Amino acid sequence: MLKILFLGTPNFSVPILDALNQKYEIVGVVTQPDKEVGRKKQLVASPVKKYALEHNLLVFQPIKIRQDYENLIALKPDLIVSAAYGQIVGMKLLNAPKYRSINVHASLLPMYRGGAPIHQAIKDGQKETGISIIYMEKQMDAGDILASRKIPITDSDNCGTMFEKLSYLGRDLLLETIEKMLAGEITPIHQDEACATFAYNVQKDDEKLDFTKEARVVFNHIRAYNPAPIAYMQIKDDILKVYESKVIDDTHNLPEGTIFLKDKNHVCVACANHTTLELLVVQPIGKKPMKASDFANGGLRKYLTN
Repeated sequence: MLKILFLGTPNFSVPILDALNQKYEIVGVVTQPDKEVGRKKQLVASPVKKYALEHNLLVFQPIKIRQDYENLIALKPDLIVSAAYGQIVGMKLLNAPKYRSINVHASLLPMYRGGAPIHQAIKDGQKETGISIIYMEKQMDAGDILASRKIPITDSDNCGTMFEKLSYLGRDLLLETIEKMLAGEITPIHQDEACATFAYNVQKDDEKLDFTKEARVVFNHIRAYNPAPIAYMQIKDDILKVYESKVIDDTHNLPEGTIFLKDKNHVCVACANHTTLELLVVQPIGKKPMKASDFANGGLRKYLTN
C-alpha cells in the first residue's frame, strides 16, 4: 500500500486527509503548531491535528520544518501530499519520497501563487477558479502541473463557500491524480512564468474597504474576506465590520464613503462613479453581527447626526 506523509492545517485540508486515510497508509501528519486563542491564550489544535488524533495518526508539529525534517524522512513515505500546510518545505524532504511531493493548490496555476488564492480570486472579481495538483519545488507554487480542474465563482459565493467547494474538488482530483501518477499516465506540464500572479497572505491593512472604488469592487472585497478576516469600514472614529452587501441600481451625488439611509431599513454607502452599495450584515464594535436594518434602527443614528 502507498505510504503517504500528509502536510496540512486548516479545515480545507481535512476532507483531503480523510480521503487519503481511507485509501492509503498515512505514515504521519504534519501540521502547524497549536495557536494561542483568546484572552486566556488557550492553545488550540488545528483542524488537521484534531482529525489525526481522532484517527490515531502520528502527528508532527515542527516550528520550522525546513530545519526539523529528518524524523519525517525516517518515516520513508512513498509520497508527500501537501494541502494548505502553511510553511515552506525544504528540498531534501520534498525529494525524499519515491514519487516526490505534490501539492493541492486552490487556484488555476500559474494564477494566484501564494497563501491566499481563494481570497484574491474573489476580491479580483474572477468568475471561476479551481484546483491545481502540482509537484512541489523550491519556488513557491511553481512546480509542474499534474492536473487541474475549474469551478465557477457565483455572486452568492464568499470565501467560506469557495473554501468548502474547492476542498472537495481538490480531494476528488487528488485521488484521480495519484491513481494516474502511479500508473504512469500523467505528463507534467510546465507553468508559464509570464502568466504567474501572486496572492500573498492577507494583511491587516488589506481588510479596510476603499469606497473610492466602484460598488462592485467593494462588494467583491467584502465577500472575499467573509468568514475571515472580515472587511471593515471606518465611520467617523469607529470601525464597522461588514459581512454581507449587495450592489443596487440607485445613483447618488454624495462624497465617496458617505453612509446614508435609502429608507428607514436600508443602509447604503456611496461609492465611486455614483454607484451604491447596500450593507446587509454588519458588526459594530462590541456587538455581535446583525442585520443592517437592525443597525439602521439603533446604532447607526449617532453616525448620521452632525
